[in-house]
Amino acid sequence: MKVGILAGGLGTRLAEETEIRPKPMVEIGAKPILWHIMMHYYAYGHREFAVALGYKGEYIKRWFSDYVAFDGSLTVNAASGSVKRHSNSLPDWSVDLVETGLNTLTGGRIKRLIDWMGDETFMLTWGDGVSDVNLDKLIAFHKSHGKLATMTAVRPPARYGHIEFDGHRVVDFTEKPQASEGWINGAFFVLEPGIKDYIDGDDVMFEHAPMQRLATDGQLMAYRHESFWQCMDTIREKHLLQKLWDSGQAPWKTWELIDESSGYRPPRLHRFRPDSDAA
Repeated sequence: MKVGILAGGLGTRLAEETEIRPKPMVEIGAKPILWHIMMHYYAYGHREFAVALGYKGEYIKRWFSDYVAFDGSLTVNAASGSVKRHSNSLPDWSVDLVETGLNTLTGGRIKRLIDWMGDETFMLTWGDGVSDVNLDKLIAFHKSHGKLATMTAVRPPARYGHIEFDGHRVVDFTEKPQASEGWINGAFFVLEPGIKDYIDGDDVMFEHAPMQRLATDGQLMAYRHESFWQCMDTIREKHLLQKLWDSGQAPWKTWELIDESSGYRPPRLHRFRPDSDAA
């Protein structure tokens, strides 16, 4: 199933980073958050991507070109200018980098991406949030109801610490826990091409009229995800994700996890063997 990722927004709430690069290229653990998102999908066997470009789209194009060109060891022949790659551990991805306009809103970007999806069910997410959502279960849920759209509903992280009392005595304090009430759109959609009819043009936010109309028509379903989800809208959230990564306990690092209960095994990355004369 092909995966669309929206990566064209201005990212104004993260201006400390996005003045020089698009938000999906802001790094966590020396890799853009876009890479983290794609690796999560790859862990579940999804290898075909279409990335909707807009603001500073050339930065994303350049990153992918460099990622492919410079990973692993190289031998450079200075006289001929030839470059020989010996080994790498690149994921087996096919990535369409699709220009969708500088000022196009989310609905317009999705409508433009649909033509790249092969007229089939596809997955979609934003380029600024990570999760450990089980994509196999998400797809199975979507197929079970037969509607046009499934979104992943998540509980938002709380902004402040949570206190529990016994009289005036504090019996428990949790620093910024996940909210226990309320659900929000966590993206990680599964969609049918027919959603295109709900999007009027480039100046439409998918989260507004299209999703409202889908809901009114009974075509929008929610997959409730109770576990980890975190967006990266602010510098504080960027630092939070970096702290989780540095701790070695990043919940979204599904490509290195083994779930014994489900039998899920992430695929090995595609590897090239070094040439025998240069090993």
